[in-house]
Amino acid sequence: MIDHVLGRPSLKYRKVQVLAVVAFWLTYLVKGNPHGPPGIRNILQLVAGKGRFTTWRTIVSTILYLYVARNFSKLVDLESPEPLAGMYSKSFFRATYVFTALDAGYWTAMKIRNKYLRDFCSVLFSGYYLIAAEAADEKVRRVRACITIQHLRVSWNKGTTPTLKFLQKLLAGNKNKYAARHIRIQRPDESLYSEPIEAWLYFEGSAEELAQQTKLLLDFPGGGFVAMSPRHHEDKLMAWSRKLRIPVLSVDYKKAPEYPYPYALHECYDIYSAIINSNGKVIGFSGDVTPRIAMTGDSAGGSLAAGVCLMIIDAMFGIHTDSESARGRWGRGRRRSVSRRSLPLPEGIVLIYPCLDMNITSWMSDEQMALIRDRSHNTTIKNVTASGHQSSYPTSGLESPASEYEQYESGPVTPLPLPQRSPITPRPLLKPMTAIKSTPSESTLHLAAHRLLDTKPPATTSLAMTSRLSYTSDRILTPEMMRAMVLLYIGPNHRPDFARDYLLSPIVAPESHLARFPKCYFLTGERDPLVDDTVIFAGRISKAKAAAFSEEEEESTPDAGNGEGAYFASVHTAREFREKDWLEVKLLHGVSHGFFQMGSIYPEAWREMDRVAGWVEDVFGEKVERKKSKKGKVESGWKGTRNLMGRRMNRLTGGLILKEESEEE
Repeated sequence: MIDHVLGRPSLKYRKVQVLAVVAFWLTYLVKGNPHGPPGIRNILQLVAGKGRFTTWRTIVSTILYLYVARNFSKLVDLESPEPLAGMYSKSFFRATYVFTALDAGYWTAMKIRNKYLRDFCSVLFSGYYLIAAEAADEKVRRVRACITIQHLRVSWNKGTTPTLKFLQKLLAGNKNKYAARHIRIQRPDESLYSEPIEAWLYFEGSAEELAQQTKLLLDFPGGGFVAMSPRHHEDKLMAWSRKLRIPVLSVDYKKAPEYPYPYALHECYDIYSAIINSNGKVIGFSGDVTPRIAMTGDSAGGSLAAGVCLMIIDAMFGIHTDSESARGRWGRGRRRSVSRRSLPLPEGIVLIYPCLDMNITSWMSDEQMALIRDRSHNTTIKNVTASGHQSSYPTSGLESPASEYEQYESGPVTPLPLPQRSPITPRPLLKPMTAIKSTPSESTLHLAAHRLLDTKPPATTSLAMTSRLSYTSDRILTPEMMRAMVLLYIGPNHRPDFARDYLLSPIVAPESHLARFPKCYFLTGERDPLVDDTVIFAGRISKAKAAAFSEEEEESTPDAGNGEGAYFASVHTAREFREKDWLEVKLLHGVSHGFFQMGSIYPEAWREMDRVAGWVEDVFGEKVERKKSKKGKVESGWKGTRNLMGRRMNRLTGGLILKEESEEE
């Protein structure tokens, strides 16, 4: 328990704990009252003998002997190595210690039928597991090995139970003047579905003040596609509504497995379309002007946010989606061509530890490794000191059983066929890199790769393992949980094409789409099993935008003497290309997944919420400044460039940069 409280798992701390317990009780046996403390003493004196070794001493000595025997390996330094030593920061590990105890307590009490008794026992058991930290770790490990949809929902939805909700409000401190407002939004006419969409609106103002708003932050909350509503994300939603002073709308999309892919994605797209088409009237705006929208999404919500942007870009290109959305009770078996109305892209998009690749593989592909190693992409990523990205384990050749879905969802289902995997071709050994210090002129994506791979690679390996498998012992997100979520989200009767379905896995989106992506802010932990999704997706966007920019440069430069070429040349001369205008990525040192859910026990989460709010303010503020500029110097930023140069320059792009900040700042 001591190492959990101190936030640093260590064999030394555990040994000290055992020695302290043994020393305390030995001292008490020798120096304390031979019949025990008051209360117990009176009872034991009735059965105590006249000898020196009393009943109290007999009981304590027996328990102490069993305790020493159980922890003998710690006392003589024969304990197994600690896999989590140095993996997390101290504050984050303390937060996971509390979360693990809560999960263990709530899972222990989940079978109690009476709601009030179950809530009481959940808190009681969680208190026990806070003391018995190792027992909590073992309980959680066993449950996750055979996790079900019920376990996932009990774990992730526990934040709205009365006791935890009260504690969260108590610890949060800042309170909003206005409560969240539940709204129902009708779908647009071109939608495949007719059922209204549920959402929660957070705004620090009256209905009259809401009608005057022209900006909106649209949020898609995470929860593994199977759990959690906006009510479980109120820490960040209320914080953003206080700081930004604009409406924050969080979508309560339907969850799998009851509503499998792509139902939730179409819900999110439909609500964006309804807001744009009605000029915000559906959420209480006046409807006089088209609202300016920024998007956010964390974890599963990040996948949905990226998917919505790709659907908007599909409509820009005039792509008709051959949709398999009409499945199940919404028209199973029908295939129809869906023509979507062209919509403007959001002002910016914030992706917080997003899940962007549903194809859970063990090894990184040649293309992914080449992308990370490529020195041509202007990126600065600091504070990345991950370990375990190299592995000497050979490919097993094993495939998951076709009936895996049945582990998580009861009832008769059709087995889910899994895609065939191609054999892995060995690559040259990646040499270890030394620490690299970034300078203002050195800002390349290879810096991220060097930091991620800055470890001693085994001499026998030529493969790079993905972060999903590198961090199998993560305390928040395990491979078993990820597999369960993917199977439940896809459903038992859908065989996806992971290599081509970019609405399911945005990481495989074509470059033509990525070049049009709005301004992005990526935030994730360097120890997150999904960190590869962020780095690779951001790298692909950077590569696509850089290629589009170079193409426009080549087209405009040769005829710079007169006409259109002269105009483009003057624009390029006046406009200074800055990477930070396009993509910003931040990896938090010693942090894993889901830290926005830990605001009550992980103070650094509030700092990152404020930074996200500041970035959103900048996105909205930049456009205001550009509108004020009538002539003269060309303003930087993708939206400003689009306004000045029209549709032909809509593909102007930039690079990728990461703030050089550490958790200790």
